[in-house]
Amino acid sequence: MSTDILERYLSWRRGRDGDPFRVRMPALGPVLFTGTPEGAREFFRAPVDLLEPPLPNPIEPMVGAASLILARDGRHRRERALLAPALHRNRISAYGNAIREAARAELSGERTGDPWRPGTRIDARAAARALTLRVILAAVFGIDDAARRAEYTTVTQEFLESFGSTLFMVPALRRKLFGLSGWERFSTARDRLDELIDAEVARRRADGGGGADLLALMLDTRYEDGSAITDTDLREQLRTLLVAGHETTATALVWALYRLHREPEALARLRAEVAAAGSDPGPAELMALPYLDAVCQETLRLHPPVPIVLRRLTGDLTLRGVPLSAGDTMGISMHLLHTDPAVWPQPRRFRPERFLERRYSPFEFAPFGGGHRRCVGAALADYELRIVLATVLTDVRLRLSPRFAHGPAPMSVPHTITVGPRSAITFDVAGF
Repeated sequence: MSTDILERYLSWRRGRDGDPFRVRMPALGPVLFTGTPEGAREFFRAPVDLLEPPLPNPIEPMVGAASLILARDGRHRRERALLAPALHRNRISAYGNAIREAARAELSGERTGDPWRPGTRIDARAAARALTLRVILAAVFGIDDAARRAEYTTVTQEFLESFGSTLFMVPALRRKLFGLSGWERFSTARDRLDELIDAEVARRRADGGGGADLLALMLDTRYEDGSAITDTDLREQLRTLLVAGHETTATALVWALYRLHREPEALARLRAEVAAAGSDPGPAELMALPYLDAVCQETLRLHPPVPIVLRRLTGDLTLRGVPLSAGDTMGISMHLLHTDPAVWPQPRRFRPERFLERRYSPFEFAPFGGGHRRCVGAALADYELRIVLATVLTDVRLRLSPRFAHGPAPMSVPHTITVGPRSAITFDVAGF
């Protein structure tokens, strides 16, 4: 189902029934939804021991049951304590130059053989996925060798592309059929990726560890009891980082470029701010630019990476005055939260200035979720999005191709772990 259709339906239901309201979801049963700051406050502040991810979860085949995204109870706390230091803002600043180099390598045509020269038409989604995957490979595995990067890129892309929207939405199709089913193609692609990850972990252990990438930090980190993460759990956490660590940022980058090139005044203001930072501003200088930050925040407001957050209860709770029991499911619609007219004047309009005029609470603006399960990689995603967007806008001039320059925005549909435009948004490279 198109995410836009679901958003319109949820908006209609809230208009008819008020907030909160119940919607029956496939495989989950009735879900009590909220989309107000008051509801978000209660949702994100609910007792940790009463909440768990609902199952079945459509992304479990991709990330694995041990993934931090799906971990429950004490296991979630243990795994988050292990991963959080490696993804802390102070750590990820070391990847700033690698992020900028990845963007410039894409612009130079290193991947495709076709530099972004005037007259070239660019598939923004393919380009964004390629450069963000390059960044996450460097950040997670420290890969800068061209041959190894190419191997990882091929295998990872096959893995991601094999898990299409049909397998995502229809679990009944996840079965074998004499080697001919989509599920078997996906399983084969996942096995190939796991073999690469396992070989990398084995090599690192044999070499005695070391390094500044996320894998090295995870191998060195210990749980509170002094034990290390198992190879199986490590594999699934690394696979999660590969999937979530590049797809969400790539999608946000595409939407940011699309929105800016539909709003000439916002585009001109951002270019002027970046130009005023110097001829070649470094990552630290870019991260200090207020309008760049506002543009990225406004993009995530209109296009949150995960449009719905769901939690299943293990005990009794009340949400917005409605009593819930163990086994019930509650959810937040990020679309409703981020377009609440009481908080966001002209909520459908792309207007980055709103983030310069006031600060929003984590219960008004929550593109990466909130509470104890807020996305552990949010800081890396924010950091990468700002640097790549500024680099692209500095180094090239783009025009939306005629198909996308006018008319409504493309529909959003599920893309592996996030949602994104159904159509590949294209740009034409223009002269300076």
